[in-house]
Amino acid sequence: MLNAELLTSAKVQDFIELATKKKMDALQVSTHLAKEFSNEDRAAIMDYMALVPKFRDKFFAENSIKTAKNAPASFLLCDKLALEQSTAQDIGRWKSTLWERARQANRNGDNSETAPIVHDLCCGMGGDSFYLPKDFLTIGVDLDENRLEMYRYNSKVMRDSDDHTILADVREIAKQNDSESVTLALPKADYFTIDPARRAIEGENQRDLRNLTPTFEEVIEISKHYKGGMAKIPPGYPISEIPRGTEILYIGSRTDCRECLVLFGELAQSPDHVRAVMVDKTGNAIAEWNEMRDEKRETRNESEQSQYDHNYELEGRDRVYTTASSESDLPLGGISKFIAEPAPVLLRSHLFGVVALAHDETTHLISPGIAYVTSEKPLPAPAFANYEILGSSEISTSAVRALLKSHDIGKLTLKLRGVKVDPDQEIKRLKPKGKNAATLFYTRLNGEKIAILTRRCEP
Repeated sequence: MLNAELLTSAKVQDFIELATKKKMDALQVSTHLAKEFSNEDRAAIMDYMALVPKFRDKFFAENSIKTAKNAPASFLLCDKLALEQSTAQDIGRWKSTLWERARQANRNGDNSETAPIVHDLCCGMGGDSFYLPKDFLTIGVDLDENRLEMYRYNSKVMRDSDDHTILADVREIAKQNDSESVTLALPKADYFTIDPARRAIEGENQRDLRNLTPTFEEVIEISKHYKGGMAKIPPGYPISEIPRGTEILYIGSRTDCRECLVLFGELAQSPDHVRAVMVDKTGNAIAEWNEMRDEKRETRNESEQSQYDHNYELEGRDRVYTTASSESDLPLGGISKFIAEPAPVLLRSHLFGVVALAHDETTHLISPGIAYVTSEKPLPAPAFANYEILGSSEISTSAVRALLKSHDIGKLTLKLRGVKVDPDQEIKRLKPKGKNAATLFYTRLNGEKIAILTRRCEP
């Protein structure tokens, strides 16, 4: 049970700041707390202390968030699971721009406006409400009173607002939103945001993408009770199951794709389109790509789909590497002058083929289901990371060593897709000796293993 009163007390938070400043280790912290707190409270405080640097990194980067005057700076109320599932600062800030459509839609004929009311369904600790415009009235809805307590406290810190909460099943609240009996306790909401639960316990990653709570089918029903809204689902969710009339967004940084967002109703800027957005650390868009949905990319027969379902497990040093594969209409072919890695948001959105062909019509894959593309000229950054091809060989120790020696390679980075090998052990085994640096790809050419030696192109 969450002891919010204990964790939000000045006494505990002052101690956390002191312990952080003095860089106390776990034994020192435990010894100090044992003097004033019970074993149960001491354990709760120490568990919370482990989360403090994590939520500060996730929500308070660069000390750019203004907190309420009466709230402790840089402290939020959460547990490990709530923190894991919440939207981070960079993504949240960019998503806040999507709500301007709600503001425009709420303008009256005389150009005045009424602040929209938003239901934050499955609100958790409040991550999806943190960056909503502060004049919006937000109402957190959850079945867990602990989560609602987190939501209320965090709203005060992040929005300087006493946001309302409702302890209820989000599916029932959505149905009641159509009711004519609007009350102060349950005002009619214009819009919704929802983040269905994807983990049952702390640390568990939900591998069955269809096993959400509520299910995505129920989210679709929920959307019918509002003017519009947004639903966060795992980036790997089958795009073919997302209904027409919505807009699908894939959001991430240069190195990852963290969210798939489905926009319903008035929030959908471009219905029946797929958008991929890359943001920087401050939440500003670095690049965007927008294309009409294509049924051919979304629906394949069993034979066609099988070539994209390879999942080569690459074992080594207690890690499992998996290949990055994606559906694409790019043709197959041999090695050209350059090889490129698509940005993760383009991989997840299945738009990398469209973007590549628009720049260079010679672009093609070198093996089914493996998302390395090759072309006669570098593809545009930041959509792609480009590498000039220096040479290639079969994957054997003697052949690869000879390839490295011919280009005087001493510093080596190894990239893998479709080949089982431990990168660190393989580099040690190859013993590169030379003056130059290079990137070596272990992948497949039309299904057969191949080593491709490259030099990274400047963006």
